[in-house]
Order: sequence, then structure tokens, then C-alpha cells
Amino acid sequence: MIESLPIDLVSRWTHVATAIVILGGSVFLRFVLIPAASGLPDAEHEAFRGRLMGTWRKVVSVGIALFLLSGLYNYVAVALPRHRGDGLYHGLMGLKMLLAFVVFFLASALAGRSKAFEGMRRDNRRWLVITVALGFVIVGISGYLRVARPGTVPSAVEASAEPEG
Repeated sequence: MIESLPIDLVSRWTHVATAIVILGGSVFLRFVLIPAASGLPDAEHEAFRGRLMGTWRKVVSVGIALFLLSGLYNYVAVALPRHRGDGLYHGLMGLKMLLAFVVFFLASALAGRSKAFEGMRRDNRRWLVITVALGFVIVGISGYLRVARPGTVPSAVEASAEPEG
């Protein structure tokens, strides 16, 4: 059995905690803050939105960095050795990574300042719902990979009983 290193645990916790903050924050933005702020007068609404997005932009940037660092470590150091040869696992993990990059793009565009994405920010309710939905798909894939496809690592006894050849 492969021993789990303390860094494995810290990396996993970092990844999960970041998902909770980013996905939970996106749900809170879409279903609590945006509806509550819509009743404000235009000047107050824009001032509030500017302060909110300034803070959220930092959270999103740090979250993406943490996702990339912890996800890379979790995949290379933990998942690859445990799932060598499991094509379905790696295919689903690849899909999860591609969807995560789409979510990173959407979150960055929605929280950013680029004029190119101003249309998305004006229609932020729809784009936040899409971002949240993709986030839940990623969480679903992660849960499936974690529970339904656990790593199978042969024990030391089984490994020593195999004939060399």
C-alpha cells in the first residue's frame, strides 16, 4: 500500500477548500448578492458592484492559482501512481481538467476588467449560472472518480507473490 504523505493531505484539502470557496462564492454572488443589489439606485449599485468585483477578482485569481498548483500535484504525485492503466479514470480526469479551464476562463472574464468581456459581465446572471453548472459537473466527476473508481494498488504481499518475468 502506498503511504500518504502529509503534503498529499494538505494538497487535497487545499483543492477541496478552494472548490468550496470559489463555487460557493459564485452561488452566493448569483443567487444572493446580485438579486439583493438590483434594488439599489444606479449610482449605489455601480459603486457596490465595483467594490465587490475588486475583492472577488482577487479571490478568483488566488483560487485559480491554488487549483492549478494543488491539482497538478494531486494528479502527478497521487493519482497517476494509483490509476496507472485505467483509461476511464484518465479520460474522465482529462474532461474534468478541460471543464476546469473553461470555468477558469469564465470566472476570470466575469471578474475581470477587459473591455472584450463587458458583454458577458452585463449578462452576468446567465454566465454565473453556466459557470456554477459547470462547477457542479466538475464536482460530480470528482466525486465519481473518488468514490466509484478508487485507486487499486496491489499490497506488498500480492506484489511479491507475482512471478518475475
